[in-house]
Amino acid sequence: MIKWEALFNLELAIYAIPRILQGLPYTLGLSLIGFILGTFFGFFIALMRQSRLRVLRYIAVTHISLMRGVPLMVLLFFIYFGLPFMGIQLDAISASIIAFTSMSSAYISEIIRSGLQAIDKGQWDAAYALGLSKTQTFKYIIIPQATRICVPPMTNVLLDIVKSTSLTAAITVPEILNQAKSIGGAKSDYMTVYFCVALIYWIICTTYALGQAKLEKKLAIY
Repeated sequence: MIKWEALFNLELAIYAIPRILQGLPYTLGLSLIGFILGTFFGFFIALMRQSRLRVLRYIAVTHISLMRGVPLMVLLFFIYFGLPFMGIQLDAISASIIAFTSMSSAYISEIIRSGLQAIDKGQWDAAYALGLSKTQTFKYIIIPQATRICVPPMTNVLLDIVKSTSLTAAITVPEILNQAKSIGGAKSDYMTVYFCVALIYWIICTTYALGQAKLEKKLAIY
C-alpha cells in the first residue's frame, strides 16, 4: 500500500517553497541574459549565414552545427571544468551565461534567417522604387515584417532556456533546483522538494505561455 506521506509532506513543502524561490532570480536572470545576448549575436550570425563572403558563411554554419549538435550539459561542463585547463577560469554564473548565449544564438540565428527569407523580394524592389537606401529598406521595411514572423518561435527558445537553467545546478549555480537539492538533503525528503520545483516551473511556464499567446495575438493584428 502506498504511503502518501512518504511521497509528499505538506509541512515540508510549506517550509521549502520560500527557500526554493530564493533561487528564482538566478533562474530568471540567466534565462533573460542568455536570451538577450543570444538574440543579439544570433542576428549577426544570421547575417553571416547569408553573406556573400564564404568564410563568414562557414563560420556561421560551423557555430550553428556545433551548438545544435552538442548537449547543453556537455557545453556547460566544457566551459566550467574544461577551460581552466587552458588557463581560463570562469565562475559558475559566467560559464552558464556563455553556454546559454552560445546555444540560443545558434537556434535564434536560424529563426531570424528564416524570417528574413520569408519576406518577398518584391518588398526590396518597392522600397528602392520609393528611393529608400538598402539600409533604410532593411531597417524600416524588412525588420518590422520579419519580427512578426520570428517572435513566436523565438519565445519558444526562451521557454526552453528557462527549463534548461536546471542543468546549471550541476555546476553549483544556486538556482531553484540547486536550492531544492540542498533542502532535500537536509530533510531527507527529495520527493517533496522536487514536486515543489516541478510546480514552480509549471507556474512559470504557464504564465509565460499565456503572455506569449497574448503577444502573438497582438502581433497578428498589425
